Amino acid sequence: MDTSKLKKFAQYARRILLDQVSGKLDVVLAPQSAARRERAQVVAALDKLISISGREHVEERVAYTWFNRFCALRFMDVNRYTRIGVVSPAEGQFQPEILAEAKMGHVDEEMVSAQVRQRILDLLAGRAPSNDSQGEAYRLLVVAVCNAWHQSMPFLFERIDDYTELLMPDDLLSGNSILAYTREAMTPDACEDVEVVGWLYQFYISEKKDAVFEGLKRNQKITPENIPAATQLFTPHWIVRYLVDNSLGRLWLLNRPNSRLAEQMEYYIPPEKPESDFLKITGPEGIKVCDPACGSGHMLSYAFDLLYAMYEEEGFDPAEIPEKILTHNLFGIELDERAGELAAFALTMKARARQRRFFNKSVKPNITVLERMIFSSEELDEYMSFVGRDLFTYGLRETLQQFSEADNFGSLIVPKVVNVADVLATLESKDMSINLFLAETHKKVLSVLRMADVLSARYAVVVANPPYMGGKGMNPRLSSWAKENFPSSKSDLFAMFIERNLDLAVKGGAVAMITMQSWMFLSSFEALRSRILNQYTILSMAHLGARAFDSIGGEVVSTTAFVLENAHKPDYRGAYMRLVDGNSEAEKMEMLSTAIAQGRAA
Repeated sequence: MDTSKLKKFAQYARRILLDQVSGKLDVVLAPQSAARRERAQVVAALDKLISISGREHVEERVAYTWFNRFCALRFMDVNRYTRIGVVSPAEGQFQPEILAEAKMGHVDEEMVSAQVRQRILDLLAGRAPSNDSQGEAYRLLVVAVCNAWHQSMPFLFERIDDYTELLMPDDLLSGNSILAYTREAMTPDACEDVEVVGWLYQFYISEKKDAVFEGLKRNQKITPENIPAATQLFTPHWIVRYLVDNSLGRLWLLNRPNSRLAEQMEYYIPPEKPESDFLKITGPEGIKVCDPACGSGHMLSYAFDLLYAMYEEEGFDPAEIPEKILTHNLFGIELDERAGELAAFALTMKARARQRRFFNKSVKPNITVLERMIFSSEELDEYMSFVGRDLFTYGLRETLQQFSEADNFGSLIVPKVVNVADVLATLESKDMSINLFLAETHKKVLSVLRMADVLSARYAVVVANPPYMGGKGMNPRLSSWAKENFPSSKSDLFAMFIERNLDLAVKGGAVAMITMQSWMFLSSFEALRSRILNQYTILSMAHLGARAFDSIGGEVVSTTAFVLENAHKPDYRGAYMRLVDGNSEAEKMEMLSTAIAQGRAA
């Protein structure tokens, strides 16, 4: 995929959307604005949010919300997942198809309420006063469509009945509008794979990422709110395939030696000799795959393809397979809300591509976005008295307090509570109608326990491109917490994730990662190396070195990709490929393919 056009578009889109949202905000907040007269409650809520979070935060959130939705709608338009083009014109036309149809009197009654539909028709017929009748009608159509998609994809399309609508950009129809540039960048070729949304997000935040790293040069630590921008890095597809082929794919082939799955796994490395000691699975539904730093879901999206082939081999009904995969197999954890939304969207699009009626199933991908939750001691004491001291154990209380910095520690949190699923089920059954004062606390407790449930589970396959952040970039709280909880890997986030991922894997399970190469050499990681070599087994490693990511360039990041098994097999001979001499992503990809092909031939 040619990403240069996507990068230029995403960076431009962020700047122009921020500018347009800021301009709308000036109009809305004016003392005698029409919005204050007609939408007083919404503007009051907006004023309150600005006083709490700041104007810049609100502008950034709204700008990205519209960028995200426009890109999602364009992707669905191109792939004909929408009934009618929402941001895209019909062939040979210039205006969005949905507006052209409305001008002819056709407005989808299932998506647009009767009241809004009449307002749209009145605007287009000149029966309602407006300075921009077509523009206003089109904005009403877009809002209605986004609200209609809420049922199928609430993680991406929250209902728009607030300031988000008030701050929607005005110009959506001209040749210089944000939608015109969206269509130009998101060509049909670019939209062949849903990974385009991941690239767009990385590029959208790239300028903020640059600002964060400029701050590091001035010894400014990376704060929790800047961790997503500082650590987001889209993984090249060939690296994803190497990791997933040799973890998830390998597990399947060990259990099903007659499977033909290897035919579609270009980067799979067969064992040197037949194996008998491996994790046994009875069928595809029993394979749980987790990406604990899932970003926009690239790893999970490819895992979906392999899992689909597994279910097909087992004779499952094709109409049931997408739902089974999203329900039983794929789990993503992420601290960046935006990236988590895109991961869920990506998996939903993968499912829809395989099953035309998937949107009607109301199946939500298992993507958990970690949220910061804070409880006061008094709040917990009152809640404990209500639910009972037998249930409210020390471990539960500790776990509730562990998530006070979930935005800082992310998936590295190891919940203290045991039997979290049982505790969650018991608390979910509690009737809070008799104590409405504690209802909000109860809601927060359930939210923490759902996060803890995912972080406490064990998975057959753990695959990740974890965040990279050295000790010099860590904020003081993260630095001290790392020393306390991950003494063998405290020097960098990626190393802590190696340890954490090994603990997330079941016995005999696989951990597949791409990380910085430094853990292989530096004395600061000696204890980590010792743990890996003495307790686990390296199945394969592709030592990439520098320039494995064209989107970074230069010698900035030197990496290694590897697959570990959560079992110690001292006599196992792993496959090791040295690719450090490749001067670009393409060269390293070719070197890896050649090395694997030669290994198979031998």
